[in-house]
Amino acid sequence: MKFSRIDIALMMKSVGMIPVFYHKDIEICKQVLAACYKGGARVFEFTNRGDFAHEVFAELVHFRNKELPELALGIGSIYDAPTTALYLQLGADFIVSPILNAEMAKVCNRRKVSWSPGCGTLTEISYAEELGAEVVKIFPGAQVGGPEFVKAVNGPQPWSSIMPTGGVKPTEENLRSWIDAGVHCVGIGSQLFVKDKNGDFSLEQIENKVAYVIEMIHQIRVQEVALV
Repeated sequence: MKFSRIDIALMMKSVGMIPVFYHKDIEICKQVLAACYKGGARVFEFTNRGDFAHEVFAELVHFRNKELPELALGIGSIYDAPTTALYLQLGADFIVSPILNAEMAKVCNRRKVSWSPGCGTLTEISYAEELGAEVVKIFPGAQVGGPEFVKAVNGPQPWSSIMPTGGVKPTEENLRSWIDAGVHCVGIGSQLFVKDKNGDFSLEQIENKVAYVIEMIHQIRVQEVALV
């Protein structure tokens, strides 16, 4: 682990967007990770979605340590405490889950590691914060209720830091709706990772799209401050 839980929360807020990605080929993962880094990403979520994903992640951590030292590299799609412990041992800077599992919180809290559980109700969000979550994930973001859900939560709980994943699109209109709602940051998956006509990842386009999204989020935030 290279970054504290507070570091992660601040980096998520500062950059505003976290790429979410999985591929079984380590070389492709390295190329995509580097492209996102060049585009300005400083927090990256690899997902635990395939056989031997932990082996790919371990190699990716070594690559990050050598080539991309300013990048916080975390793991998503984690469902239980044993898998959480495995990835912490491999060097994960943060843990993301689509569900709320208190046993995972205990593992992360003992190591003071950032943990973002998936929540779909105000009760779950409040419980996650009670368990020590700095940033809470809503997933799937659009189906849970979209930006209007975030607005509704921020009414009684303005202290909540919310990260939607699922239903976030790399367009000005969609990003504005989430930022205006008051999200802490957003997670974006497949729509960031452009492929060429041969079906290969277009690294230049990925870099440019990541840069566009981060810049757009910053512009929207500046505009909001100016209007206050």
